[in-house]
Amino acid sequence: MAVKLRLRRMGKKKQPIYKVVAADSRAPRDGKFLEAVGLYNPLTKPHTIEINEERALYWLSVGAQPTDTVKSLFRQKGINLKHDLSKRGLSEEKINEEVGKWEKLQEAKTGRKTKSAKTEITPVPQPVETEQVVTEKAEEEISNDISTAEVTGAASEENTSEDKKE
Repeated sequence: MAVKLRLRRMGKKKQPIYKVVAADSRAPRDGKFLEAVGLYNPLTKPHTIEINEERALYWLSVGAQPTDTVKSLFRQKGINLKHDLSKRGLSEEKINEEVGKWEKLQEAKTGRKTKSAKTEITPVPQPVETEQVVTEKAEEEISNDISTAEVTGAASEENTSEDKKE
């Protein structure tokens, strides 16, 4: 039996919430699963990822294969890093030290992104139109409306007079 760590869709129509589950690879997407490992909500800003790291590391250690999306979620939470370090045979202290460094890097990255996003662009002042220009535009639009109405009206009168002759 091959075990996969994958997403199980839940929630209402157009409002998905996913459970991260360990399931038999032959089971359907929303079917039977062995254990729920976490939760993923893509609709919140920023998206919510809640994963039981202990159980996720257990399933990875016994050979469960994560799908691409679950692997991405694990990478965002640092679970892949912990698993790789433990596979190398590092001690708990070393693993915690490396994960701490990684978390500081992640905070620094997100801190820079939010600062650059907060910079505001000052709008360029647009020239204000005078009343004369506005009235000329309004008169032009009115004359265009009248001329099109006359043309369409004339065409409709010709069609009706031809119909009467026949």
